[in-house]
Amino acid sequence: MTMKEREIKRAVKEGYARIAKQATSYYASRGCCGCSDVSEEICRRLGYSEEEIQAAPPESNLGLGCGNPVSLATLKEGETVLDMGSGAGFDCFLASTKVGSSGKVIGVDITSEMVDKARANARKAGYSNIDFRQGDLENMPVADNYVDVVISNCVINLVPNKKMVFKEAFRVLKPGGRLAVSDVVLQRELPEFVKRSTEAYIGCLAGAIMKEEYLEIIKNVGFQDIRVVAESSFPIESLICETAESARVESPKISAEQLEEVADSVLSIKISAVKPSAKKI
Repeated sequence: MTMKEREIKRAVKEGYARIAKQATSYYASRGCCGCSDVSEEICRRLGYSEEEIQAAPPESNLGLGCGNPVSLATLKEGETVLDMGSGAGFDCFLASTKVGSSGKVIGVDITSEMVDKARANARKAGYSNIDFRQGDLENMPVADNYVDVVISNCVINLVPNKKMVFKEAFRVLKPGGRLAVSDVVLQRELPEFVKRSTEAYIGCLAGAIMKEEYLEIIKNVGFQDIRVVAESSFPIESLICETAESARVESPKISAEQLEEVADSVLSIKISAVKPSAKKI
């Protein structure tokens, strides 16, 4: 790992640890997707139904996603699901309901504060089929060929080594297993002032790569049937909220005006793919 990658990882861990610690005291005053005045509109654009928003523990919904990978994954009763970058557990709780008591959900997050918060949410709400684990997405504490479905929501863009993340997703999936990812990609390169900004990295901007490069990585690690299920512009309100509010940046280096300048470069994208089934001898 390069010095820059270590610095980015440390900044992301610190930023999301801060979000986890502060969420308990102010989540009730926020909307489901980061800002109370635009929350309903953003939630609809991200693909969550009102029923889903109400179903999960409210403390688990920190408004840090960019789509609804649970819906994309079409989960079935009894399946084992892994959420890469599970945060406070929102998508895990939705997945838990889908797979039922005969299924299992594993959430992996790099930030101990998020894992602690997710576990507390699960205990409080009585979920028994979810296992939250702390670990790097580039080296996940999950066995080979173990899960039926891997989901992720606006997290892979935060990791410098995206190829290793998708290699890990491929490793833990059973042959024939499915990948369902919501993430942020670029239509064109971002200005340097965004790439250099820690606040932008925590807000899912600076770590994003070009759409074509992102899809090529997924293909090169071995996935097949790769489909871009949907793509849309990423809500500018969400970008502003996540960098300036959720991360609690006292003096943000990126102004709202600057974010608007680059917002049309950013896409929210939903991708599905399949790990090839084992070859018959």
